[in-house]
Amino acid sequence: MKQVPIRKLRQKMIKKITTFTLILLMVSVTALPALGHDDDEEETNFIILDHGYTVDYYRSYGGPDIKASILGDPEFSRGERADLRVEIVNAGVIDGFQRLYANQKRINDSIEETIALAEMGEEKEITTAKNLKAALQSKTEYIEVEPTANLQVVDMLETGRRSFLSYSIKINDNIPAGNYELLLPLSYQYQTNVRTVTADSVNLGVTDLMYAREYKTKYETFKIPISIKSGPKFEVTNVAGNLVQGESKVIEVSYKNTRESVAEDALARIIIMSPLSVENSIVRLGDIGPGEEKTARFEITADKEALVKNYGINSVIKYIDEDGDTAFSESMKVDVPLKAREKKSSTTVIVIILISVITLFQIISVRRKKVKNNENASGDENE
Repeated sequence: MKQVPIRKLRQKMIKKITTFTLILLMVSVTALPALGHDDDEEETNFIILDHGYTVDYYRSYGGPDIKASILGDPEFSRGERADLRVEIVNAGVIDGFQRLYANQKRINDSIEETIALAEMGEEKEITTAKNLKAALQSKTEYIEVEPTANLQVVDMLETGRRSFLSYSIKINDNIPAGNYELLLPLSYQYQTNVRTVTADSVNLGVTDLMYAREYKTKYETFKIPISIKSGPKFEVTNVAGNLVQGESKVIEVSYKNTRESVAEDALARIIIMSPLSVENSIVRLGDIGPGEEKTARFEITADKEALVKNYGINSVIKYIDEDGDTAFSESMKVDVPLKAREKKSSTTVIVIILISVITLFQIISVRRKKVKNNENASGDENE
């Protein structure tokens, strides 16, 4: 066969294939299944050309190999809002190729081998993951994944390449310290086979289509480990004493460490505002172990015009954590009642009454003595 007719035949075949490529792509896209199945591989329903219109020269083996891991420090603190970055890497490899016993009629063997090698080149895309979708999930009520932009999409991830997913999480204040796992369900499509379209496809009205591709969808779930840092947590368990207008009173505040680690060299501080004042707002408590309770004594002065009510005083504990760093507790409320001072007028009245009683008693005593003396004097005269 002459070279010119072969070239013309090849061009004619390519022209016929193109139209069918568009039809195939449109149909195959609509045939993709929805995400959300089990982890097992599941074949995607693509409509491909009948084998009478395609020929398969090579079969490739392998596929994408997706790995996921957290970037940065995986340790978080209670009450923290954090941005979580997850790295996904495609480590897929081609395990090998198999040359199939296939041939086309009316094509020279050397040209056909060139066409077969071109198909093998297309088979190399077996390791490319496409349309990756991932949404982070929490297994515990103590960790909340922010729903905004939770679904992350990567259009294509070739082998040896990486991409980054970003999520926001919120850690509950009361979460126990320890290790936790977040789940990352991920799905993607990948090419499983490529078939070369023959010139006979022109009978279907298809032109300029070189290859028919078969795809599968894979579902995987990755575990993303994180840990919650241990640390003390304090609460006010008792407040003893009350304030009085215009006076200084001692208020005793008891603090309890309700968590699993020791707070070393703890200092209790109260934050006082007018109309209250305090000379020493910081009291040393020392080490406070898990479940231990210690009491601080604060001498607080109230203005004489201070409003009679319950005052909410803010209190914070400063301590050294298990890493040797300075840390602060959450702000705690110390409720202290303030009473009205005793009126001076009532004291004066009592004093006046006492003086009057004493004076009256003295007057009565003097008169009795006088009367008695007079009686004694009269008795002496009668004798």
